[in-house]
Amino acid sequence: MVQSITSSVTKSIDRLRKEINYHNHRYYVLDDPEVSDSEYDRLMLELKALEDKYPQLIVSESPTQRVGAKLADDVQKVKHSSPMLSLENAFDAEDIVKFDKRNREKLGLDKISYAVEPKLDGLAVSLRYEKGATRGDGNVGEDITHNVRTIPSIPLKLIAEPIPEVFEVRGEVFMPKSGFERLNRQAAQEGGKLFMNPRNAAAGSLRNDDPKVTAKRPLDFIAYGLGAAQGIKLPTTYGESIALIKRLGLPISPEFKVVNDVDECISYFGKLATKRESLAYEIDGIVYKVNDLKSQEKLGYVSRAPRWAIAFKFPAQEETTVLLAIEVQVGRTGALTPVAKVEPVFVGGVTISNVTLHNQDEIERKDIRIGDTVVVRRAGDVIPQVVSVIKGKRKKGALKFKFPQNCPECGSEVIQTPGEAVVRCTGGSSCPAQRREALKHFSSRRAMNIEGLGEKIVTQLESCGLVADIADIYQLTKEQIASLERMGAKSAENLLNEIEKSKDTSFGKFLYALGIREVGESTAQLLAETFTSLEELMEADTESLVAINDIGPVMAENIVSFFKQSRNKQIIKKLILSGIRWEVSDTKPVTPLSGFADKVFVVTGTLSDMTRDEAKDRIKQAGGKVTNSVSKK
Repeated sequence: MVQSITSSVTKSIDRLRKEINYHNHRYYVLDDPEVSDSEYDRLMLELKALEDKYPQLIVSESPTQRVGAKLADDVQKVKHSSPMLSLENAFDAEDIVKFDKRNREKLGLDKISYAVEPKLDGLAVSLRYEKGATRGDGNVGEDITHNVRTIPSIPLKLIAEPIPEVFEVRGEVFMPKSGFERLNRQAAQEGGKLFMNPRNAAAGSLRNDDPKVTAKRPLDFIAYGLGAAQGIKLPTTYGESIALIKRLGLPISPEFKVVNDVDECISYFGKLATKRESLAYEIDGIVYKVNDLKSQEKLGYVSRAPRWAIAFKFPAQEETTVLLAIEVQVGRTGALTPVAKVEPVFVGGVTISNVTLHNQDEIERKDIRIGDTVVVRRAGDVIPQVVSVIKGKRKKGALKFKFPQNCPECGSEVIQTPGEAVVRCTGGSSCPAQRREALKHFSSRRAMNIEGLGEKIVTQLESCGLVADIADIYQLTKEQIASLERMGAKSAENLLNEIEKSKDTSFGKFLYALGIREVGESTAQLLAETFTSLEELMEADTESLVAINDIGPVMAENIVSFFKQSRNKQIIKKLILSGIRWEVSDTKPVTPLSGFADKVFVVTGTLSDMTRDEAKDRIKQAGGKVTNSVSKK
C-alpha cells in the first residue's frame, strides 16, 4: 500500500538530503566536519526510514542511493566531450627547465606561472554532471557510473549556485594508504586475494561488477581539471578552474598551488618529495600545467599529450630483479627473519641488494622461490620488500625455501608459538645473535644512549667474550676496550666516559633499554608513569597491566614473564649495582590545557615544526596521553 504524501513529508525528505549532502561536503571535501559520526548516522537513518515509507519519493541523487544495482555484463561505452590525454614525463630538473624554455619561446614571455599539484597514483575518471546531477563518467570505453557513485567524496549533486547545465570534471580515484593496508589485512585473514599496491586495489574496486562490493572499498577522489562546462562563466586560468570545481562541491588536492616561475616549480618538487611519505595517499610525481588557459590553447598538443603540461616523476619505488638466495637473520627477541639476497637494483633512490621476506607464511603466500624474478619495492625509509613474483619468468628448478629447524647462529631449536607467524630461537642469551642485538638495542640513542658503542664494537665485544649480557657493559675496563680492533687508549677512554654518562637516565628509557618483548618506547614511558618504582612494576600481574591503556593481554603476559625470569632479575640487579639511576618523577599533577585532559593521542607522519618525539613531549606536558596506535581502549 502506497502511503499518502503530505507537504511536511516532502519538506522533511528535502531538508534531510540537503543537510546530509552539506555534511558530506564538510567531511570529505573540506575535512572539517561539523557533526559527530553518530549524529550523521542518525540523519541517514531518518532519511532512510522516510524513503522506505514513501518509496515513490526516492530519487537517484539521494544520499541513500550511492549503492545502485549490479552492472550489466555488457559495459556501456562512453565518449567524452574532450579527450582525456596523457602527459609527457620528466625525470630531472633539467627536463623541467627545457619544458619551461620551450613554452616561453613559443609564447614570447619572459616568465610563466604554473599550476602545480601531486600526481596521484590512481585511476583517471571523468565525472559528468547535467543540471547539477551525475549522469555519466569513466574512461573511454567504460561506463563505471554505478561504482563511482559509491565513493563518498564524490557529490551526487553540485552544491553551489549557479548550477552549470553541463559540468565535466577530470580527476583521480585512488585508495588511501591506510585503507589499502586495512583491505589487504582483511583479505589475508579471510584467505582472499591480496592487491599488489593501492593503485591496483583502486582499479580493481572501481571495475568490479557489483557496486555493493565497490561501496565497501575505501576509495577516494581528487579532481584535477575541467573537461567541459555549459551555462556558466568560464574560468580564464587553471587555478580558477580548480577554485570553481571546489566551490561546486568536489574535492581538490590540498597540495595544489600556483607558482610564479620554473624555479618555484623545482622548489615545489623538493618540498613534496620530502613530504611524500607522510601523505595519506600514494603519489608518483608532480604535474606542472601552464596556468593561463589561452596560453594552453596557443601551445596546443603533440600526439595525445598537451605541450603545456608535464609530469616530473619521482624515482621508481618498484623495480624488477632476480632473487639469488635466502638467508635467515636472528633478532634481539630470537625472531628469525628471512632476508632475500637479490641482484643489486636501483629503486626508491638507492641501490638495494637485501630485501626482507618477513616470515615463512609470507614466503608461502607469495610463493617466493630462489631464482625467481621478483618485483621489489622501497618507499622512503621503509625496509625494501618483495611485492610479488613474476611467475611467467620462473625457471625450471626454482627452489622452494625451507625454514631451518635450528637457529643458524647457536643451533638451538626453533619454535613457532600458536597464533604467531614468527619463528623464534629458543637459545635466549646463549645465542650470540640475540646477545649482539640486545647490546645494540641497550646502547641505542633512544635507550641508554651510549655514543660510540655501535655495531662493530658490539660485535667485537661479544665475539671476544668480554660481555655476556647488557650489564657487563658497565664492567668493561680501559685495557679491554683498547685491545679491540681500531681502538686505542684515547678512544677507549672516550667510550668509558660515555658509558659512565649513560648511568644517569630516566625510568622510561631504562625500561625500554631492557628490551622487553613488544614493549616499545611509548609503552615503556607509560609503564614508568604508571608505576612508582621498578620494584612495584616487577611485582605487577597481568590483570593490573591490562587495565592500563594501550597494553593488551599478550603484551602484559610478556612483561610479567620477563620479570619472572631469574636471569633477567640478576641482570637488572647488576645494572642497578653498577650505578644506573634515575630521578623519581615529580608527583605534582600536570595542569591540563583545554582539550588535552584525558585525551589519548597517536602521532604519525611528518610534522612541519617539530619532530614526533617533541610533539609527544608537548602533548604530555599539556596533560594528554600518547599511544602507538588506535585500539578499542
